[in-house]
Amino acid sequence: MNMRLLLGLLFAVSVVGFSLGASLPLVSLRLLDAGASTLQIGIVSAIPAAGMMLSAFMVDACCRHLTRRTIYLLCFGLCTLSIGLLEWGFSSIYLLGLLRLGLGIGMGIAIILGESWVNELSPEHNRGKIMALYATAFTGFQMLGPAMLALLGAQSTWVTTVVTACYGLALLCIVLTVPNDHVEHGEEGGKSFSLAGFFRVAPALCMGVLFFSFFDAVILSLLPVYATNHAYAVGVAALMVTVILTGDMLFQLPIGWLADRCERTTVHLVCGVVAMLIGLALPWLIGMQWLLWPALVLLGAVAGGVYTLALVLIGQQFKGQDLVTANASVGLLWGVGSLLGPLISGAAMDVAPHGLPMALTAMAALFVVFARSARRRAFRAQRADQGTL
Repeated sequence: MNMRLLLGLLFAVSVVGFSLGASLPLVSLRLLDAGASTLQIGIVSAIPAAGMMLSAFMVDACCRHLTRRTIYLLCFGLCTLSIGLLEWGFSSIYLLGLLRLGLGIGMGIAIILGESWVNELSPEHNRGKIMALYATAFTGFQMLGPAMLALLGAQSTWVTTVVTACYGLALLCIVLTVPNDHVEHGEEGGKSFSLAGFFRVAPALCMGVLFFSFFDAVILSLLPVYATNHAYAVGVAALMVTVILTGDMLFQLPIGWLADRCERTTVHLVCGVVAMLIGLALPWLIGMQWLLWPALVLLGAVAGGVYTLALVLIGQQFKGQDLVTANASVGLLWGVGSLLGPLISGAAMDVAPHGLPMALTAMAALFVVFARSARRRAFRAQRADQGTL
């Protein structure tokens, strides 16, 4: 295993998580203070997702023509520029949209290739723990964003300054750790499915990614708005996001450990069922603080587990060029979920006071349906294998 590359990728994805966690609620709260509606906030919050969707179609060309180091330097350079100019972006909605689009493209390519490279570095018996470590690094720094926002306030320019400085460190780390070579996948054979064909090949994994990206975007952009609409102060509302991300961060390694020792599709399904039940109970939990906070921790844990297990199962089932295509599909689905999450939830919140948990519950239920089918197929395949022995 190339430990230097693994550590470099872990640090790089940590900075991406930090910038996402800081900038999504920052933009939402700034727009809320300026008098924007929840639907308008949802539209602006969805723009980085559109960039991530575009990035999925750019990955193959990047890998063919550029080295790994060059790809990452360009991606992180674009992210640095997008965050560094954010304070000026609030003066023009068009500039703000352009900066958010650039951030989405840079983050999207970085995440797609990072997940593919980490999966390639992971031996099968430790794949769950290593991918959980990757997810933990992303979420651990992502949760610092809302925490910093709660401490400094949404109007502070220090938030964008700190994130920009972290991107500078990431660029230095890339130069030192990411090899300046081309990604080679030809030896594993060509692609056996397209970006769109991934849904036909692995529908449960697609729905897992779609659910978590939907969840992640909604929690970061609209949960603070939902909480303030239910009599919580802005600082407490931002803290709720941090609590959810803390649950995500703390429990990914135990879930990854469990995935290396149990039937993975079963763990995947259980995470989805628990997320669905908590979403269903959230309208009642929001008024019961003694139950709300532990429920938010558990919600973060199981929602993150849905995504971590999807990455583990992708690495288990696909190799070579198919692995790159699968991760590009993940990037595309992440963009779709991140786009739909704020749009659907923002519109639902305009219609009903508890529109946000209703939207989350519906997405979790959709994943559970597909995950249940995947679990049945996995058990049938296991019984067939045992019958041939």
